[in-house]
Amino acid sequence: MGRTNNRWSRGLLATTLVTALAVVAAPSPAQASSGLGSLGSWVLRKAVTAKGVQQHLRELQKIADRNNGNRASGAPGYDRSVDYAEKVFRKAGYRVTRQAFDFQTFLINTPSELERVSAPAGDLPHRIMSYSGSADVTAPASVPAGDFQGCNPGDFGPANVGTIVVISRGTCPFGQKASTAAAAGAAAVVIYNNIPGDLSGTLGNAYTLDFAAVGVSQALGQELAGQVADGLTLRVFTDTYRGQATTENIFAESRWGDPRNVVMAGAHLDSVPEGPGINDNGSGSAALLEIAEQMRWFPTKNKVRFALWGAEEANLVGSTYYIANLPEAERDRIALYLNFDMVGSPNYVRFVYDGDNSAFPPGTGSAAGPPGSGAIEKLFHDYFRSQRLASAETPFSGRSDYGPFIAEGVDIPSGGLFTGAELVKTAEEARVYGGTAGVAYDPCYHQACDDIDNISLKAIDEMSDAVAHAVITYAYDTRSLTRPLTGPTGGTTAPAGGGGGLHDDHHEVEI
Repeated sequence: MGRTNNRWSRGLLATTLVTALAVVAAPSPAQASSGLGSLGSWVLRKAVTAKGVQQHLRELQKIADRNNGNRASGAPGYDRSVDYAEKVFRKAGYRVTRQAFDFQTFLINTPSELERVSAPAGDLPHRIMSYSGSADVTAPASVPAGDFQGCNPGDFGPANVGTIVVISRGTCPFGQKASTAAAAGAAAVVIYNNIPGDLSGTLGNAYTLDFAAVGVSQALGQELAGQVADGLTLRVFTDTYRGQATTENIFAESRWGDPRNVVMAGAHLDSVPEGPGINDNGSGSAALLEIAEQMRWFPTKNKVRFALWGAEEANLVGSTYYIANLPEAERDRIALYLNFDMVGSPNYVRFVYDGDNSAFPPGTGSAAGPPGSGAIEKLFHDYFRSQRLASAETPFSGRSDYGPFIAEGVDIPSGGLFTGAELVKTAEEARVYGGTAGVAYDPCYHQACDDIDNISLKAIDEMSDAVAHAVITYAYDTRSLTRPLTGPTGGTTAPAGGGGGLHDDHHEVEI
C-alpha cells in the first residue's frame, strides 16, 4: 500500500503542476514549449525515484531466479522479462507493440572451467568467449610460433598442433584468432587481455566451429605464456548451445505528442547467459520503466517511444533489425535516439557519450556522431553541472544499441549515459566520483554476480534523474538539436576510453 500511495501522490503532483503550467499564458508557442520542458524536468525528477527503479530491478532478479539464473535472449528468462515490461507499459497507458526476429543464440549449459594441470595446479579465473564451441581438452600449452597475437596462418606451426594456445588480444577479431588456431591444429585457445583487467569476448554470432575459447586477464595470460617453456599443461572445459532462436523487441509509445517528431529512448533488456544482468542492463531498462510510468501524466508536445531491445548481447541484433526494417518515412520522423546501457555500476563514473567527437575523433575507437549528437552530449553535461555533479566523456563508438541509429545513411542524432563496465577506475576518478581506484567500474560485469546486490542506488538515483531530464526536455522541444553549440560541451573530468558499449563480448571487432 505504501508504494501505491506514493505513486498516487507523485502522479497527483505531476498532474497538478503540468496542468497549471499548461494554462499559464506564454509569450509564444516556442517559449511555452521551453517552459513546459523546464518545469516538466523538475516535476518528473521529483516523481522518478531510485526506489521505483529498484522495484523493477527486483522483479527482473525474480525472473532470472526462476529461469536458470539469466535473462538471455532466446531463453525463458528473457521472454518473461518482455512479459513484465509489457505489463508495466500497458498499465501506464502506452500503446505497446512487440517485434519478433530470429537470431543465432548462445547459451551456456554448464559453467566453463580452466585448470592448470601442471604445478602449481588449480582452477584459473577466466570467462568463456561467447559463441565458443563445446570441448573438454587437457593438453600442453603453447604460444603462437609467430606473432603473439595469432591473427594469421603463418603465426602457427607444428609446435602448436594439439596444444592449448595462449594468445594475446589485439589487431584482429577474437573469432579470427580462434579460427586460425583451429585450422592450424590447435586443441583450444586461451586469449588474454592486452590491457589491465579481465577479458570478456565474443567469437561472433556467425562462429560455428566446435572449438573452445576462453578469455583471461593480461596478468594471468602473461604468466601462462611465461610458463609454456617449463612444460605448462592446461585443461579447458566448455559446454554450450548455439542455434537459431526467436526473440523480441518491445516498444511503448505515448498517446500524446506529434507523431511526426518522435523522441526515442532505449535500453537492451537481455542479459548474458552467465547471469541475471541486473546492472547490464536491467539498470537501463528499469530506469526507463520507472520514467515511463511517471511520464504517463505528461501531455508532451512530441511523441515519445520507449524501446527495450532484444539480443543486444548477440551483437546489437534487435536494434539493427528494427532500423533495417523501418520504412524510410518512419525513420525520418525520429528526431533523436537516447541510449542507456548500464546506469547503476557499483564503482561508477557519470559517463556521457562523446557525440561531437571532441574527445574521441572518428578513427580512435569512436564513430562519427550525426549532426545533433553534440547537442545531446551538451544537454547531459549541462544537466550534471546544474546539479554540481562531475561527468566525463566516453567514446561514441556506435557499439551499443545506438550504433544502428548513427550508421551512415541513417544518421539519427543520438546520445546517452553509461556508468562503466570492466575497465578499472583511475585514482583521479576515485577522487572526484568516490569509489575505489584500481577496481573495475563493475567487478561483476557479465558474471553470475551481476545480481540485485551489484547496484549502486546512488548511481541509479543520479543517473535516472539525468535520463528523465533528457527524455522530458526533448519530449517538449527538440529545436536545440539544430542550434549552434555555445559554451562548454565536454565533461568536467578527463575522458575515459572503453565506455558506452565498448564491451568486447558484445562485438566481434576489437579496439
